[in-house]
Amino acid sequence: MTDIKDILNRLCDGRDLTREEIISLLENRTPELQSFLAEKASAVARSHYGNKVYVRGLIEFTNYCKNDCYYCGIRCSNRNADRYRLTEEDILGCASYGYDLGFRTIVLQGGEDAFYKDDMIVRIIKAIKNEHPDCAVTLSIGEKSYESYKAFYDAGADRYLLRHETADFDHYAKLHPANLSPENRQQCLFNLKKIGFQTGAGFMVGSPYQTNENIADDLLFLKKLDPEMIGIGPFIPHQDTPFKDMPAGGLDLTLYLLSIIRLMLPTVLLPATTALGTINPRGRELGILAGANVIMPNLSPVGVRKKYALYDNKICTGEEAAECMNCLKRRVESIGYEIVTDRGDNVRYKRA
Repeated sequence: MTDIKDILNRLCDGRDLTREEIISLLENRTPELQSFLAEKASAVARSHYGNKVYVRGLIEFTNYCKNDCYYCGIRCSNRNADRYRLTEEDILGCASYGYDLGFRTIVLQGGEDAFYKDDMIVRIIKAIKNEHPDCAVTLSIGEKSYESYKAFYDAGADRYLLRHETADFDHYAKLHPANLSPENRQQCLFNLKKIGFQTGAGFMVGSPYQTNENIADDLLFLKKLDPEMIGIGPFIPHQDTPFKDMPAGGLDLTLYLLSIIRLMLPTVLLPATTALGTINPRGRELGILAGANVIMPNLSPVGVRKKYALYDNKICTGEEAAECMNCLKRRVESIGYEIVTDRGDNVRYKRA
């Protein structure tokens, strides 16, 4: 067994770790080790991005979804979900409101909803880019064909978020119904990279049945994919899903993994997620101190925010975006960082 100090040195020097070395890091996690890695990770983030924290304006435009993932509150079989769809005008209004607040990235996120045909998504992308040409547009709308992704990219979309959820196919089958394929999920990510998107993947920390071996495989998959963005956050159960009684993912393990990811992929854009802030009042600040450098405030109309409930007790469902933004600025400044309102591209990314 490689000595843990040797593994740490390899990680901090930017060298690749083996699966066994990653598992050893996970099995030997201590508060002291976590603090050490957080310090190293935040220094790496600062070396590439300074003390900047980038904000993305999130528009959750539909909570309809054709999929029935066992962990998700908007799964198609949840009859208690209060469904909604925003119109094109609603979406463009949210984008303009966010632009006026200083947001220079707009994230369009929704369930896999067939109501929004490709031509409608293309129209929305073009309208946002026409009205706000200095804005980046990020999509998070699930698995699509190569042709659909290419149409979105050609319309001007800059980034695409698609969590791979888990790299282990057996584990994937425990979280999803049989009609969903981990092979297709991963192929979508490689398609997005090939097309030219700044691509984001990621997974839930502490998802049901997850093992250290699963997490190691996730980190190795991310290293292979080499995405521009990685989103991880703790699993939080939803009362109307098969996993309602499963324990939530832990704060400390999530922070530990944020630090490891920052050291493995130094330039990656790494959010301190809403889920992290949901399980701990200072979760997002702690995430930044562990190496994260992105926050995604909500621009959706206040009246629909509670309806986009992927998990229980989600924070910021009742705040106006401006109120939320001002609060976040103060909180980020309190730990020595500053929120900036530029596009915040990955430093190594150049659009073809």
